[in-house]
Amino acid sequence: MYHVHYWYIWDKHLAMEIVIDIEDSRPPFAQLIQQIKRAVSAGELGPGDPLPSIRQLASDLELNSKTVAKAYRLLERDSVVQSRGYRGTFIHPQGRENCEVDLSAWVLDRLKETIAAFRESGVTDAEIRAAFSSAMTERKP
Repeated sequence: MYHVHYWYIWDKHLAMEIVIDIEDSRPPFAQLIQQIKRAVSAGELGPGDPLPSIRQLASDLELNSKTVAKAYRLLERDSVVQSRGYRGTFIHPQGRENCEVDLSAWVLDRLKETIAAFRESGVTDAEIRAAFSSAMTERKP
């Protein structure tokens, strides 16, 4: 069965529908990021426009608050939104320009290039996995 959740932003001139499809192969946080970026790119949300609190959006979408927090954190990392502490989360002044930023895709591209170079050098997939696992578990000094 197909399930969606809706949530609307109502703040003077703002009205945005967010749809989370629980049958989508993408995780809910990724769907949320995509929809917010789409609204910013289209000019539906502009610089300084508020987003709902993490708790409110999670409640309205029937999601775990950690899911919404992750989406907001990644949007902030990409400078699409900015947090103003207890005052809330708002669209970043350069949010529209920054919607093209996709660090996850960039990381994936770099990993693919690196793996291809390792394979060309004769490194086995098991060696690559072991090295990757070791690198990921190392703690920063």
